[in-house]
Amino acid sequence: MKRTNDLGKDSILSLVLRLAVPAMLAQLVNVLYTAIDRMFIGNIPVIGDVALAGIGVCAPIAEFIASWGNLIGIGGSVYMAIKMGEKDNEKASRILSTCFQSLIVLSVILAVVFMLAKGRLITWFGASSETFGYADEYLTIYIIGSIFAVMTIGMNYFITCQGFAGTAMFSVIIGALVNILLDYVFVFLMNMQVAGAALATVIAQACSCTWTMLFLFGKKVHIKVKLYSISSQIVRKVCRLGFPAFIMYSTNSVIVIILNIVLQKYGGEAMGDKLISASAIVQSYVLAILNPLGGITAGTSAVVSYNYGARDYKRVIKAYNVITGAAVVFCAVMFVVSRIVPHHIAMIFTQDAEIAALAEWGMKAYTFGLVPLAMHYAATDCLTAMGRAGTALFMSAFRKISFVVLVCVIPLFAAPEMTFISQSLSDGICGLINTAACIVIVKRIINSEKEKYGIV
Repeated sequence: MKRTNDLGKDSILSLVLRLAVPAMLAQLVNVLYTAIDRMFIGNIPVIGDVALAGIGVCAPIAEFIASWGNLIGIGGSVYMAIKMGEKDNEKASRILSTCFQSLIVLSVILAVVFMLAKGRLITWFGASSETFGYADEYLTIYIIGSIFAVMTIGMNYFITCQGFAGTAMFSVIIGALVNILLDYVFVFLMNMQVAGAALATVIAQACSCTWTMLFLFGKKVHIKVKLYSISSQIVRKVCRLGFPAFIMYSTNSVIVIILNIVLQKYGGEAMGDKLISASAIVQSYVLAILNPLGGITAGTSAVVSYNYGARDYKRVIKAYNVITGAAVVFCAVMFVVSRIVPHHIAMIFTQDAEIAALAEWGMKAYTFGLVPLAMHYAATDCLTAMGRAGTALFMSAFRKISFVVLVCVIPLFAAPEMTFISQSLSDGICGLINTAACIVIVKRIINSEKEKYGIV
């Protein structure tokens, strides 16, 4: 695999593949942080299933904290790639510096806010008296070390947008390998149980963060971190560009929280904790699809941004088509896989037959709409890459709101576990509508730009 990529000259197909594969694998490995924790916790003797339900409650909160890295990382890398396409490397350097410092400030603020609010949040978001202690123990340790997660997620985008997709992937792999090793040592050998799983995650993320920072401060990157003063103008632009992607990632967590609340309410004392345990397994599996999908579309958006900045609109259109095709192929494969593996996946997390059966149904129900979802991801990330953040935000909000409505309505007429079908219904409807809208909007943008710059 090439170590660097020329975003303006290399073949679009080969560029997308060289950027998408490492980004996809990096996001897949990133999912392993929570998935591996859940596997180890679910298999702790005696307390495993109850502890897994506790982690199911607090994990979306942890993922929501980490998702703030996408706000600065995606928005900043898109802005920087556009400036690189315009050959304005001085502005690109200032963007990188501002984003680096902004992520530090943001991660500290998040840690303080969530540490103060964690008790109430855990209760509000579906914890029972049995699961509260496990959720609180895990989340406390995670929040203390959350700066590493936010920084790694955010700054890795600046490695990828400079053509070093393999390096960005390697930083995540380091963390995942450390997490697997330490989970086994802390959870079982040292009998630290839930606290051990959380500590393993924080240490692993610290290792990934260290690797990322050493690379961005080093000599190999084209534009490395230099400490200019923070520009409020750049911060506003970055946040505007990154907000749609942040909404897409962060509301995944918010939706899981809402889902847990609904499952606990309609499941009652008899089934509430079991449904949340099953949901934790379902979310671990679904994230193993959604995060790599986001890696394909967001990880390759630098190709669109760079060529849009360079006013090479033929390459912009071709890049969008190739990225959409890659995302659809990936999701089509995962649709087939999701009809085959759910039972085996469920049994990795729990030995309780009832929870496993609920999780198996949930994984199948959640993944019916994968192909239109692939088109939705490609559409919103393409528009973001072209600086049309407001339109992308509207599309993301449309999908999320429709899901929330379905989650709240379906249990009124059906069994609580039928709520899992909400995701597929939302993805199918919104994915097709948003894709059609994106095609029309992109054509209008490019025609307007050609007329503005006198390009035939």
